[in-house]
Amino acid sequence: MESNQSGGRNVAVKMESVEAPYVAPIHSTQFLESIPQSDIQIQEHHKKGSPGNHFIESNQPRTDLISVLLVDDHALMREGLRQLLELEQDLKVVGEAVDGFDALDKIRQLHPNIVLMDISMPMIDGLAVTRQVTHEFPDIAVLMLTMYRQGAQMLQAMRNGARGYLLKSASSREVAQAIRTVYEGGMLIEPGLTGAIVSEFRRLSDSTSANSSMNALSEKEVEIIRYVATGMSNKEIAEKLAYSEKTVKNYLSIIFQKLGMRDRTQVAIFALKQGLIPDQEL
Repeated sequence: MESNQSGGRNVAVKMESVEAPYVAPIHSTQFLESIPQSDIQIQEHHKKGSPGNHFIESNQPRTDLISVLLVDDHALMREGLRQLLELEQDLKVVGEAVDGFDALDKIRQLHPNIVLMDISMPMIDGLAVTRQVTHEFPDIAVLMLTMYRQGAQMLQAMRNGARGYLLKSASSREVAQAIRTVYEGGMLIEPGLTGAIVSEFRRLSDSTSANSSMNALSEKEVEIIRYVATGMSNKEIAEKLAYSEKTVKNYLSIIFQKLGMRDRTQVAIFALKQGLIPDQEL
């Protein structure tokens, strides 16, 4: 209230303050909820050197949407996935495919960021489609969503270029997070199937070790290993090769050392694993 004289009279003038639009930082979540939405104008401000002054424009469209193509031969599954994923602000379902050929057509048309792929489908299965997609579009990430728990299916999918493997029993939150993970360049495996990865790693490691050992053996050493695996004694091997028994023993000592083995039984097992024994001698 301000008093002013006009013509000898005191005139009361009511000064009404004009409030500026309300600007609130992101972290004031509880406070924002208590204010009517019509009174709030959220803007983006960032002053250099002031990391805390971050604001968002409420009506500004998002530019970091992750586009997703759904590939599954069951309509109910596709519809359910679409409804769940569209609840996520950063995910956008751009299309659906009902089989492998349809999937390849849609991928070429839409070029999505992520393909959410089933395995069992008519015409061409998801494993074959995944191999084609990763070859033709290496920038598109394929995330398998299937009911197959077998380690063999999962390993084949990963060999074909899949970036993740989830079971259909996963929650919508887990699926959404998996999509974000592979989109950002990561990989994701269903926790219950990680044992298959470990087993495959061990198998490959054993195979690599065995191949290295084979490369270290001479042709004559391999021949002696074959004879040992068929049950021949040192004397029989010596007669077969026209060597002395001492020479055969020396060969066996070198073989044990190269293979890191202690006895003839281990050498025989090695020969079986490497296929060194002819079928007629088994």
